[in-house]
Amino acid sequence: MKRLFPIFAILTAALLSYALYAALVGAPTEQTMGEVQRIFYYHVPSAWTAFLLFAINFLASIQYLVGMNPKATRVANWIAGAIAVATVLAAYLLPLPEGVRPSAVATSGIAVVGLYFLIQRFFPEQKVDVLAVTTAEVGVVFCTIVLITGPLWARPVWGIWWTWDVRLTSTLVLWLIYVSYIMLRRFSSSSQTPVLAAALAVFGALDVPLVYFSIWIFRTQHPQPVVGGGGSIDPRMLHTLLINWLAFMCFAILVCWSRYRLEVLTRDAEETAALEAMLEPRSLP
Repeated sequence: MKRLFPIFAILTAALLSYALYAALVGAPTEQTMGEVQRIFYYHVPSAWTAFLLFAINFLASIQYLVGMNPKATRVANWIAGAIAVATVLAAYLLPLPEGVRPSAVATSGIAVVGLYFLIQRFFPEQKVDVLAVTTAEVGVVFCTIVLITGPLWARPVWGIWWTWDVRLTSTLVLWLIYVSYIMLRRFSSSSQTPVLAAALAVFGALDVPLVYFSIWIFRTQHPQPVVGGGGSIDPRMLHTLLINWLAFMCFAILVCWSRYRLEVLTRDAEETAALEAMLEPRSLP
């Protein structure tokens, strides 16, 4: 795995360079907003990447909580399978918000459940808690990019930096929840900190669907999506958007990979130091 890291880093750097060229030069200029619209190629991929990282954090946190009891783990596995089936049935049997495709809902449900079992397979025991911490930290970085690029795009287009509509406010709340999660992990030394943090992560993840579906459910200042049934987009713009998302995803994986290894080494060092402290002979008074 260590040999793959530099190769993946080089490929990610090349992809990021191409994505930068595609966003600033290759993509056509939008007729209404002009050059400022190119923020779109960073704002949207950052949001999608943050959502995915928070979803992984959510699934890892659930597995950490249920992993304390083997019976709870089996029950959670059955519930996950039932959720996948229920999502597919609901997508085609229940009315959905305008612009939301049943196939997208069904595919998303199956993908989330599949990701749950992949995490369970490759991140056993304490490793799943390390994964939760890693994805939360990197997810906050990408969510911060969303909150910075959004106002920079809104000011010349809307004439305001910020408005307290549902989409923007719920995104800010999501960022605050996960910042609180990171502060809890870094500044609390209690033995119950991982459990409390996992519970906070499960609570915070409930805000992700609200952020995503708010523009379909509520009337907001934020425009309707041009991807996923909410509008149309030039094929060259869509290509640039997807290339940038792929580049951002590769960069997120690279950072998570490094942060994960660092967290594992840090915990191993702390455990070794604790064991050495216990084994040291104590001098009698």
